[in-house]
Amino acid sequence: MSASKASSRGRLTPDELRAQVAAGAIDTVLVTFPDMQGRLVGKRVTGTYFVDHVLSSSIEVCNYLLAVDVDMNPLPGYRFANWDQGYGDVSCIPDLSTLRPVPWIERTAIVLCDVVDEHGRQPVAVSPRQVLRDQVARAEALGFRPHIGAELEFFLFRDTFEELAGNGYREFHPHSDWIEDYHILQTSREEYLIRRIRNGMDDAGIPVEFSKGEAGRGQHEINLVYAEALEMADRHAIYKNGVKEIAADEGRSVTFMAKYSMDEVGSSCHLHVSLTDLATGEAAFHDPNAADGQSTVFRHFLGGLLASARELSWCFAPFVNSYKRYQPDSWAPTAVAYGLDNRTCGFRLVGRGPAFRVESRIPGADVNPYIAYAALIAAGLHGIEHGIEPPPPLVGNGYTADVEHLPSTLPEAIQLFDDSTIAREAFGDDVHHHLLNTARQEWLAFNRAVTDWELRRNFERI
Repeated sequence: MSASKASSRGRLTPDELRAQVAAGAIDTVLVTFPDMQGRLVGKRVTGTYFVDHVLSSSIEVCNYLLAVDVDMNPLPGYRFANWDQGYGDVSCIPDLSTLRPVPWIERTAIVLCDVVDEHGRQPVAVSPRQVLRDQVARAEALGFRPHIGAELEFFLFRDTFEELAGNGYREFHPHSDWIEDYHILQTSREEYLIRRIRNGMDDAGIPVEFSKGEAGRGQHEINLVYAEALEMADRHAIYKNGVKEIAADEGRSVTFMAKYSMDEVGSSCHLHVSLTDLATGEAAFHDPNAADGQSTVFRHFLGGLLASARELSWCFAPFVNSYKRYQPDSWAPTAVAYGLDNRTCGFRLVGRGPAFRVESRIPGADVNPYIAYAALIAAGLHGIEHGIEPPPPLVGNGYTADVEHLPSTLPEAIQLFDDSTIAREAFGDDVHHHLLNTARQEWLAFNRAVTDWELRRNFERI
């Protein structure tokens, strides 16, 4: 976006930011990028310093931010950053098309950055935003632009984050005592918070379609408006961070864990995906001349999704906890299959005409959006490039059907990703190695912990 053009709702042009900083309406700019978990990391920069120095340049951060776990522990095994190399700096170049206000934080704006080498200024290939950029570029080289819509679920609790941490996450008080799926009465009781999220996101240039109660006690879903893949990933990351900030400000807590309790359903991140034909500007998945309305491009894209679902499963389920979500009859899929509006399948075909698309129900709410979106695009492009035809759609119950199933544990997913030719070819060796090490280190960290379940089961009785 050029500085001379007016911003759209919830966006800021550089000139508008300068004016608001000069007027004192904005005094802080969050200069951020996503880490390997999809969290926003970076610095709070004063408004005046940002417009005078960072707006047309960059800030520097330690490269270890792309080589740590959720506890910020530097992890071994990475080629990109390690102790032997001294953990130097990378530069963060603001993508000014992402500049927007943060309505729920006083006098604050945010911008997302592309991470580059500090000296050569080349993109850092393992940075999640670059991983997604590269897959979007692959799609565009084939003549397509990918669009994605994210449906993120989360649980809302009456407890504060501090209260839950203080009791060791052993005692939760969901905001609802009963399942509130589509209920208006119970969601009205939570509207003081959910309305603030909806409106805050709209005012931050993250347009919302709707909110609804979900299939758990205190569970909610807020759907974001369909957008181009990188734009949606940026919205996803800011939204997820903002939901936590708004909840904390209201004395509440939320979790995007895939499965916070085995007594509750899991939290999903259903991803709707389609392609636009760059030559015509038309929807590439729809063929008005086909009997079923499905284009050859769509069939091959779907074929790629099915062919790579197991190999790329780690990209959609990156933590030990992620695999607790894949339970029979739970609304989370286990079947590598697709169906026409069939929620028991990993992939569901929805929409009509130019709005026809495929929904991947495989990802959980704990995904890194940049990695998950990149994998979804890479899988579909693999199908297009190799002309993979899908089998007939599954009719019936995907949980009991005689089809391939998703991995049930992180180690199984790691092995599939390690052996994946699709992943290596799509991401390149360096990125594949970086993602694979992230997965392996998560499993090693879990194996260094003794769980409450082990203590309850084994302390006295064995």
